[in-house]
Amino acid sequence: MFAYIVRRLLYALPILVGVNLITFALFFVVNTPDDMARMQLGVKRVTPEAIEKWKAERGYDRPLLWNAQAQGAAKATQTIFFQKSVRMFAFDFGRADDGRDIAREIRLRMGPSLAVALPVFVLGLFAAVWFALLLVYFRASYLDTVGVVLCVAMMSISGLFYIIGGQWLVSKVWHLVPISGYAAGLDAAKFVILPVLVSIVGGIGSSARWYRTIFLEEIGKDYVRTARAKGLSERAVLFGHVLKNAMIPILTGVVVVIPTLFMGSLVIESFFGIPGLGNYMIDAINAQDFAVVRAMVFIGSFLYIVGLLLTDISYTLVDPRVRLG
Repeated sequence: MFAYIVRRLLYALPILVGVNLITFALFFVVNTPDDMARMQLGVKRVTPEAIEKWKAERGYDRPLLWNAQAQGAAKATQTIFFQKSVRMFAFDFGRADDGRDIAREIRLRMGPSLAVALPVFVLGLFAAVWFALLLVYFRASYLDTVGVVLCVAMMSISGLFYIIGGQWLVSKVWHLVPISGYAAGLDAAKFVILPVLVSIVGGIGSSARWYRTIFLEEIGKDYVRTARAKGLSERAVLFGHVLKNAMIPILTGVVVVIPTLFMGSLVIESFFGIPGLGNYMIDAINAQDFAVVRAMVFIGSFLYIVGLLLTDISYTLVDPRVRLG
């Protein structure tokens, strides 16, 4: 098991380095520090002195990759690449263009993002798997047909419809929860109930339909016929055999959601006024704060790689053949 994890980590490191290099090229080669300064200053006829001052205040006045004027190791360290890109591997994200510490903002905003994303992840997965198993249990019946039609209809509706419709019905008409906002502590529950509910309802259609396809593929295999021949009930076959053997493709799809547990949802947090990482990303894009955007891209890549590693480890728990391979 240890050698398996080490091998996966060695695979992941070049990917993270490559993503970091591509991000650096997009932000500092395609879009130069002078271009950043002109966009931030927001004036058409900005003076060269103002550009140089803006760059010096944020550390963008150094050479990109190699500082020929420095001595020793400073030739490599006193560069934009080292200060703004390499230091991210130590989770040193520096400061945003408005002067605030990016790492501190991320720590403060991670809680609200998790308060919404974690219940959506757990409850949404449970609801989708349960609904898919229910359709498979009553397969080829009217309930199965109605359920599939309902899933397709829910998939065809935009997520904005669920957000706006949920805010109007639950908050405006029924007055059950606030329409937007956030509070610390236990008071946060009344603010996250509606975003969680909207996210689960909006995603259950596509997830349940996909899980139903996986279960139907498994239910026609030889081991299922053998289990039925031994006298096991259909319920025992579904939950004891089909569900377990379908976990590998389910885990493969679940890994895509893992980064959003920490990164937050851009749309949900924006519409419901939740001060999470998704909202932080939107604010940075609107303000053209490239330091924050770079940091969020790096964290997203890191979390996705961690998710892939956790998925590989979970494969070994579900299917021992993966460990041997």
